Amino acid sequence: MSTQMSAGAVVYAIDVKRMAAFYAGVTELQETRSEPGSIVLEASGFQLVVHAIPPDIAAQIQIATPPRRREDTPIKLVFAVRSVAAARAAAGLFGGELDAEENVWEFQGSRVCDGHDPEGNVIQVREHAP
Repeated sequence: MSTQMSAGAVVYAIDVKRMAAFYAGVTELQETRSEPGSIVLEASGFQLVVHAIPPDIAAQIQIATPPRRREDTPIKLVFAVRSVAAARAAAGLFGGELDAEENVWEFQGSRVCDGHDPEGNVIQVREHAP
């Protein structure tokens, strides 16, 4: 299912397979291509490439268990989901975390929740509020 891409992002990862599984499990992105060192996920004109961090750089990065949010970046990936609650449950299963229900807020007709992936990258999910 390769779609015509209208937007996309690249996430650099220590564990490409784990990170791709997280994003596929939490969002509606589906794996469309896999090569050594990268996995491509796509949905509705959006493409997320999970790409391996070079081994010499990866060796210098420590990921805490559980991962700590790396909020010192100016970028936050945002994903539409059908349900914040379902995304929260999936995030936990795949090694990440979404904030508790009491931290969900409304923005532009959506219920919004922040969290992080298994390597601590900050993400946001948005559920359209009826």
